[in-house]
Amino acid sequence: MSLGKILFVDDDKLATSTFSILMRVEGFADVVIYNNPAEALEYLKIEKPDLIISDFMMPEMNGLEFLREAKKLYPETSMILLTGYADKENAIKTINEIGVYKYIEKPWDDDDLKINIKNGIERSHLLEDLRNKINELEIAQKELKKYSEKLEELVEERTKELVVANDKLSGIINYCADGIIIINKKGQIEQVNPACENLTGLSQETLCDMSIQQIAYTDNPALNKAPKSEVQSSILGLAEEQSEFLLRDLYIRNSLSGEYIPAEINFASLSDGERYVGVIRNFTAQKETERLRDDFIATLTHDLRTPLTAAIKTLNFFLDGSLGQISDQQKEMLTVMAKSNEDLLGLVNALLEVYRFESGKLNLCKTVFDVNSLLRQCYEELSPLAKSKNIHFDVHSDFKEEMLIDADRAEIKRVIMNLCGNALNYTNKDGTIDIYMKLQNGDLIFSVADNGNGIPKEDVPNLFKRFSQGTTKKRSTGTGLGLYLSRQIVEAHGGKIWVESKVNKGSEFSFLLTDVAAKARAV
Repeated sequence: MSLGKILFVDDDKLATSTFSILMRVEGFADVVIYNNPAEALEYLKIEKPDLIISDFMMPEMNGLEFLREAKKLYPETSMILLTGYADKENAIKTINEIGVYKYIEKPWDDDDLKINIKNGIERSHLLEDLRNKINELEIAQKELKKYSEKLEELVEERTKELVVANDKLSGIINYCADGIIIINKKGQIEQVNPACENLTGLSQETLCDMSIQQIAYTDNPALNKAPKSEVQSSILGLAEEQSEFLLRDLYIRNSLSGEYIPAEINFASLSDGERYVGVIRNFTAQKETERLRDDFIATLTHDLRTPLTAAIKTLNFFLDGSLGQISDQQKEMLTVMAKSNEDLLGLVNALLEVYRFESGKLNLCKTVFDVNSLLRQCYEELSPLAKSKNIHFDVHSDFKEEMLIDADRAEIKRVIMNLCGNALNYTNKDGTIDIYMKLQNGDLIFSVADNGNGIPKEDVPNLFKRFSQGTTKKRSTGTGLGLYLSRQIVEAHGGKIWVESKVNKGSEFSFLLTDVAAKARAV
């Protein structure tokens, strides 16, 4: 194993022979010997040694001259100068000029020479490693400088792109016809655009000191003296389930005019998950269009009632024989016509009722009445259909005699008739319908449970909407307004209506009227 390559130069062949033997004994196998320094320089142009040892006094070229040339070729290689005692002083002066590692006096001490050789080789390796590291650092520094210049150019380019994109985004936001609002999870407004300022009649500075509950309401103030604002709870509830959601049927208050503007807000969660951006759309024009449409439908349906009623009465005159005898075939056809006209009149009346509730033109006429008595009246009207299908009604009531409440009797009857009628329609023959009624802390809780086919989970959210036609599996032949109208009536009383259903097990429709219990009949 080589400990390092050594170049030894001395014009004294006895000295080179002695050195060669010493190195071989000490295990230094890679030793190159020259007696002529000029020849040694030619060798150095081809090979790089780890240590150079040269005698001082040599003909043609002394040791210092030789080492000076060698230093030019290999500045990191350690060099040792051999000098006699008489040449010591001159040697030291020139050694400092060249930067020779060591000088050793002749005759040398073998142990001292061995130690200096080993240290010199190690020094060469360390200097070479250091030079390599320096070179690597210089290369890395150049690359870093080049990358830094490119990075500056890239940052400048990206900055320009961001400025352009930001200008475009600002233009879109500032000139957007819809209001744009950013809020946090607490409902605090953080930023708005000019359209939102115009919608609310407030500046951005003022709005940022407010919460969304102070400008957005979930109730129509035209129908409620004290509109509710539950926007924040709606946002938090929907945000837990989805990153984007739409809030419909809202009203934005304009502080300048005091007007409540119909609107909807499409919210989306920002990337931090802590804030939401909402696009506020003004639905005033759409609401006006809907009002005109509803007015047209209301006028049309109102005008249809008179001819329908007249047609039904005329058909009944034929059927009861008032206008003479008719054949069985004629009677059958006239009966079908009368039933069709009655169904059409029912649709017309339902449309009118829906319009009155939605427009706020129908005022509740509240009186104190007995719910048990009302339920018996409803059962008597529905009993022919119940008997035809052999369906049994089972009433469960906390009050065996009177259960007095203060509400609009006619409208509550409409709700009970609709729920019980639906239960009859969707319950199979020989089935059972359970009716539960109880007064609890002044509230009336009414439920109708059947053992029919039930309602699929995906259809439940649509049941109380206008023109909902049964389920996706079975289409109803009704108007699709019964449950919607029932919801309007219950909510007009300040209550709520809901359904619980399981497929192939049945459904249970319930409604709650709060604070309606009456202690005694009104005098």
